[in-house]
Amino acid sequence: MKISYKWLKDYVPDLPGADKLRDVFTYHLCEVEGVEKLPNGDTIFDINILPNRAHDLLCHRGVAFELAGLLGLEYKDVQYKIPEVKSTDLKIKVESDKCRRYMGRIVRNVKVGPSPDWVREHLESIGQRSINNIVDAANLVMFDRGNPIHAFDLDKIQGGIVVRLAKEAEKIITLDNKEVVLNSNNLVIADEKEVLAIAGVKGGKKAEVDENTKNIIVEVANFDPVSVRKTAHQIKIHTDAVKRFENDLSPELCEVAMNDMTALILQICSEAEIEEVVDYYPNKQQVKKIEFNTNFINKKLGSNISAEEIEKILKNYKYDHVRKEDSFEVIVPLLRLDLETDNDMVEEVGRVIGYDKIENKIPKIEFKPKINDIFYKILWARNKLLNEGYADVMTYTFREKGKVEVLASASDKKFLRTNLADGLKESYELNKLNAPLLDLDEIKIFEIGTIWNPEEEIHIAYADKKGVKEFSLDEFCKDLKIEDSYAELLAIKEREKNIFKPWSQYPFIARDIAVWLSKEENLETLVDILKEEGEPLLVKEPRLFDQYEKDGKISYAYRLVFQSKDRTLTDEEINKIMTKVGDKIAKKGWQIR
Repeated sequence: MKISYKWLKDYVPDLPGADKLRDVFTYHLCEVEGVEKLPNGDTIFDINILPNRAHDLLCHRGVAFELAGLLGLEYKDVQYKIPEVKSTDLKIKVESDKCRRYMGRIVRNVKVGPSPDWVREHLESIGQRSINNIVDAANLVMFDRGNPIHAFDLDKIQGGIVVRLAKEAEKIITLDNKEVVLNSNNLVIADEKEVLAIAGVKGGKKAEVDENTKNIIVEVANFDPVSVRKTAHQIKIHTDAVKRFENDLSPELCEVAMNDMTALILQICSEAEIEEVVDYYPNKQQVKKIEFNTNFINKKLGSNISAEEIEKILKNYKYDHVRKEDSFEVIVPLLRLDLETDNDMVEEVGRVIGYDKIENKIPKIEFKPKINDIFYKILWARNKLLNEGYADVMTYTFREKGKVEVLASASDKKFLRTNLADGLKESYELNKLNAPLLDLDEIKIFEIGTIWNPEEEIHIAYADKKGVKEFSLDEFCKDLKIEDSYAELLAIKEREKNIFKPWSQYPFIARDIAVWLSKEENLETLVDILKEEGEPLLVKEPRLFDQYEKDGKISYAYRLVFQSKDRTLTDEEINKIMTKVGDKIAKKGWQIR
């Protein structure tokens, strides 16, 4: 994200020079991907805000507040007061819980035209194109506060605003003149007749603000991040609004964004008439508290930070907190969605202090291995089934039907599997077809894998001629007593290592040969000839699959399976081997049937 140094100084006048600020970003907050000095004296930082802080740092105020906290500087908070407003008849109906808050306000008598120079300069400094004063105001507030804003032409809307799920195959023409086909999972903003915008993603042409617009509806909302992300990926539209909504925003941000937008409209359209806000906010964001102590922080960081240093950090960031000697109770700011547990406060203190200032000290660790129960059960179950003659297989995780859907997958692989049995049945039937060629008297296979039903679970399934059986991992291992024996675990792993051999990815070729021998002849001699001439391509022991006696002689029929680990064999190669086998048999005076 591009951040203007001049813009930041509006809120933190005492910021150090732009050259020094780069190191502050790098060592305490995020990676700086580029720095550009503009002809007007401004410096633009291209910073890489990671998802854990995208909810509060994808805007200038958020970054300015963060820098003020890091550097212990004063943050100039600008709050706009809205003059007396008129009553409104705006109707807003929200029909989906994917909309967590929706604020709408009618502003009448606006005059759409070019933006003031300072607005254009702010937007153009961070690479944004100026469109008109109303659209620019919405963009300016988004890049300043972090909450996307949209404006509709009131006179193009039929009835009130309806926030709902789209109808299947419902269409919208977006602001960039693209037709988008929606489905019933997409949240939209509509009027009584048709779609006005794709919620959190893109506005539509129907209610576009243009030079003829006189009255507008200002929309400031908060949408479910997963819903916005899925819709954006589905319709392949990625906007600045999507970037912010998909990383989650506090619904509390809507109110200040609405106030800022209203104040800015009044500044650029002095004759505008403001109506009261209609605010849908059924489930207010709950205040969170985190308790921790100095010893916990130091133990996690391997540091020796005092309680006074920690309290100074809390004060610089204006945290509401209570200190009792070395213990703290912090009320988490509503915009800081990343702070949930005491471990998050460890990270907060560590990065502010600077990890480069924490002494490199190897912690004292008791190197006594602890057995993971799940891993132990999987190893035990696999070992049990291998000893019973079953072969381990892996089937496909994605299926045509299921309870957990995935994005951007083939039409027959849109869901995560709900069981192992279906895939194992298919694998069993395929292996059964090849059993004669693979020299197998019986197919016995098993799989240990994850299913989603809809929660993630580990299951075990095995298949043989009696059918397919499937169990949860705990059901299968109900008679197992977990022993605190690392040696036993290693022994199982070693046995598994000795059992497994990498298989060839190339096809095999099978050939049968039958030879007449007298009853006095040694059958082992024939087997030795088959093995000597067949190696190294002979991958299995010659298998006797038929024999019968006639006229004092016995016909022995063997199947030979050839395969290479590095190439596909040809008939010509195998014919040469079989010719050599035939020559040796002929020298023995035996007859090939």
